[in-house]
Amino acid sequence: MFKKKILVIDDTELMLKLIGNILREAGYEVVTASNGIEGIQMVREEKPDLVLLDVIMPIMDGFEVCKNLREDESNNLMPIIILTAQDNEDDKLTGLELGADDYIIKPFNHRELLSRVRNTLKRIDRNRWANPLTGLPGNIEIQTEINSRIAKKEMFAVVYADLDNFKAYNDVYGFSSGDRAIKLTADILSDNVHSYASPGDFLGHVGGDDFVIVMSTSRVDALCEGIIKDFDKKILDLYSLEDKEKGYITTTNRQGEVMQYPIMSISIAVVSNERRVLLSHLQVAEIAAEVKKIAKSKTGSVYFKDRRSL
Repeated sequence: MFKKKILVIDDTELMLKLIGNILREAGYEVVTASNGIEGIQMVREEKPDLVLLDVIMPIMDGFEVCKNLREDESNNLMPIIILTAQDNEDDKLTGLELGADDYIIKPFNHRELLSRVRNTLKRIDRNRWANPLTGLPGNIEIQTEINSRIAKKEMFAVVYADLDNFKAYNDVYGFSSGDRAIKLTADILSDNVHSYASPGDFLGHVGGDDFVIVMSTSRVDALCEGIIKDFDKKILDLYSLEDKEKGYITTTNRQGEVMQYPIMSISIAVVSNERRVLLSHLQVAEIAAEVKKIAKSKTGSVYFKDRRSL
């Protein structure tokens, strides 16, 4: 079980030490920032599971930090607890209106701090959006993962995978079988991520038959080859004996024409910062869309890597 990571933002060294000790003794990983600007940068780099944020700070107060964090949609699921020394109803309401999930009045006892942190984390975990079919993280977590790697200036690759001829399969075999194909794909990707990726690498489900892996660059080729090998073997189990023998399925398009579609394959597009600087998840998605067109223009299961330097 991974430790939950908590970022404490407070300009008082004594308070940082006090809260840090309480949380670490309770089994949490703790990172700290001594001002709002540093705290915002730490959120980008560390991807904390929760932020404890002091209201009264110089340069940028806690309300402004909270507002700034909530304006970035990639932080929407990250809980924020406001720490205030003033038992003031307006401060509480201001914090909640800006997107804070809870507040704690200083001074507080250890039990109250831990109870509020635990309860907030449990609530967020229950409500955190995940794909209902696969249980994998969705768009917001994918964006956050990519932006975090960029903020840390890490060398990384983003692997985009989707299915070819999935709609035709769905039309012929039905939505229930289509769901089985999506689940099978998720399992294949997960198995290969565990086999070839590094600790901390990431698998997400954009939706439908689109998946994303964010990983270190060292074993991308092995990962993609493993996915293709497993997919081409296991996907056949979802077809009837007759269709497997033919190597295609037959269906009618919207114009009433009888069409033949090959057995499903998987197309994989790889984007990395090995040869170019990547600045945001939006840029990565744009490049991936171009690379994916190339991959999907080829027959069968393939992967194609972006090798451009600009």
